[in-house]
Amino acid sequence: MSQDTSVLSSTGIAAPQVSIPVRDLLPWGVFGLVLASLLIYFVGAEQGATALISGHYVHEFVHDGRHLLGFPCH
Repeated sequence: MSQDTSVLSSTGIAAPQVSIPVRDLLPWGVFGLVLASLLIYFVGAEQGATALISGHYVHEFVHDGRHLLGFPCH
């Protein structure tokens, strides 16, 4: 008995399953985590005493998104 490793696509043509090693996905996962962390920081915490960038440019740029996501800023 042989094991079938193909998957039927929406067109009805059998396509072979391709496995992606975790070693190839790990750098993209770390990159996504860093990018998401930076986005959360700039939307949620970039203001006041902990600001990395002086002035209110970043605060004003993400102001509406901050309220939409429920972060207090006033």
